[in-house]
Amino acid sequence: MRRESMKKIIQIDERPPIGQMIPLSLQHMFAMFGASVLVPILFGINSSIVLFMNGLGTLMFIVITKGRAPAYLGSSFAFIAPTLYLIQNHPDGFRAAQGGFVAVGIAGCIVALIIYKCGTNWIDIVLPPAAMGPVVALIGLELAGTAASNAGLVGVESIDVRALIVFLVTLGIAVFGQVLFRGFLSVIPILIAILAGYLSCFLTGLVSFADVAKTVSEADLFMIPNFQTPVFDSGAIMVMMPVILVIMSEHIGHQVVTSQIVGRDLIKDPGLHRSIFADNFSTAVSGFLGSVPTTTYGENIGVMAVTGVYSVWVIGGAAVCSIILSFVGPIAALINTIPGAVIGGISFLLYGMIGTSGLRILVDQKVDYGKSRNLAMTSVIFVTGLSGIGISVGNIQITGMALAALVGMLMGLLFYFLDKLKLTNDRD
Repeated sequence: MRRESMKKIIQIDERPPIGQMIPLSLQHMFAMFGASVLVPILFGINSSIVLFMNGLGTLMFIVITKGRAPAYLGSSFAFIAPTLYLIQNHPDGFRAAQGGFVAVGIAGCIVALIIYKCGTNWIDIVLPPAAMGPVVALIGLELAGTAASNAGLVGVESIDVRALIVFLVTLGIAVFGQVLFRGFLSVIPILIAILAGYLSCFLTGLVSFADVAKTVSEADLFMIPNFQTPVFDSGAIMVMMPVILVIMSEHIGHQVVTSQIVGRDLIKDPGLHRSIFADNFSTAVSGFLGSVPTTTYGENIGVMAVTGVYSVWVIGGAAVCSIILSFVGPIAALINTIPGAVIGGISFLLYGMIGTSGLRILVDQKVDYGKSRNLAMTSVIFVTGLSGIGISVGNIQITGMALAALVGMLMGLLFYFLDKLKLTNDRD
């Protein structure tokens, strides 16, 4: 019996009772928090404006997609390299990068309008299931190292036993909670695992009550996000523009994997043009207000896969929580004390669930690996994405899933034209 049939699914348009929606929303906010605040830390800006725009961007996404596409928008990692370059080399620093964010967002909105006019049938040509499956799987698999690093299991001289215990407690409860919890607890295993992992931090001595109390007490009770206007410079915009190749590949992959999870074709309804427009409109607004670009978040896709809760009301609740958090200092300070071992434990499961969703595409679409093209396409895409190779476009290096998606598209187009010329020996 499939797992979906054993647990009540909360569908996209369903609104849970308020008593359930609050913990469900907090579960989504906690899932994205660690990765999302890392980006402003790298850029040297206040995280409150980023949390504000994550929430506002998510609400705009929900409205633009007519509440039919569950997605939480967090800080995009695709813009890190060109932004750091501009911060270090441009006289206007981050404000010049903001201008680039706005330009990329507007360009993405234009792409959405083109898709609206041209349709989405081209996706099946450039990314057939044998290509889409591994591309989606790579979204999760290429983040595996990040999860291990957050947990303190790699990149360190010796593993801290306390961190290892916290990691195992968090991961264990997240995994076995899906199988053992009943009733409402069965849909909040991620939140329970985070809370249990955080409690174990105190029990192991990884975090002290005194340090947490000091951090929270020193935080301002009320704070205003640091809004600032962008500077538009043609050179900075050209540095930033190649990122659009990465974010388009990422967005299509996220929409496909979310479609597989929720059992609805989000590419058709609400439409890829709506979701791409919403995603990029949020990025443009973020740039105008002084925040970082936003993107649909794999962590939250993973939460949906684990819990079977797809409600946009829950996603919207998480967005409201993020906006409130951007103004309340002590709460933000408290969440900032959650160590990487907890985040790493959760990420191990969530990233793996995304990878599994990619493999599920191959199974559900009944990809025939008796056909040489399917075998070759999947093999090349996996190796491209996991090998660490990359190509440079200006100051942007395209690697991992983004490069694998481009390779898959080129192979898909090549096979399509070879079929048209009747040169292939395995065409349908």
